[in-house]
Amino acid sequence: MGFYGERVLPRIVNVACGLKGAEPLRRRVCAGLKGDVVEIGFGSGLNVPFYAAAVRRVAAVEPADVGWKLAEKRLKATSVPVQRSGLDGQSLPFADNSYDSALSTWTLCTIPDVAAALAEVRRVLKPGGSLYFLEHGLAPDERVRRLQHRLDPVQKRVFGGCHLSRPVVDLLTTAGFTITALDVFYEEGTPKVLGANSLGVAQSP
Repeated sequence: MGFYGERVLPRIVNVACGLKGAEPLRRRVCAGLKGDVVEIGFGSGLNVPFYAAAVRRVAAVEPADVGWKLAEKRLKATSVPVQRSGLDGQSLPFADNSYDSALSTWTLCTIPDVAAALAEVRRVLKPGGSLYFLEHGLAPDERVRRLQHRLDPVQKRVFGGCHLSRPVVDLLTTAGFTITALDVFYEEGTPKVLGANSLGVAQSP
């Protein structure tokens, strides 16, 4: 990843994704979590304060050492046991059918092989387990979509491979998940090209 990707980008993401305006969305997506949870793209632990009371423990998948360092204060403030348990969402070091829930917030945009990552999440979820997701992606409006495609090359260079135009719901259903709850919206206070969000629940077979 180089110095920028390893040392600088995690700090930028911590600030950009840690804005107060995102907190209600994090609270919403985390509300249904229960049991043993695997969180892909843990980052700097911005979801930690919003874990539901029914969460027993969290396996955090995060490649950036700086992100994990930035999470220290949040981890000390929570009663939920959180363990850094993997570095790559495309290859999860867990047994089949071992987690009750999975969590992904603004992560699927960046994973190089998102299909492989979703297949791994399905594999480690128990039958009927749910992936709770909050992702930006392909906008519902065609005009905004065209601009997203034009800006994608710049976005990927600046933000470590992040795509603006990934079709989140299509990726989930293609991976075999069933969408049981979905809210598609533009995030308030964010340009539409960046803030086309999908928040919902995808159930594993």
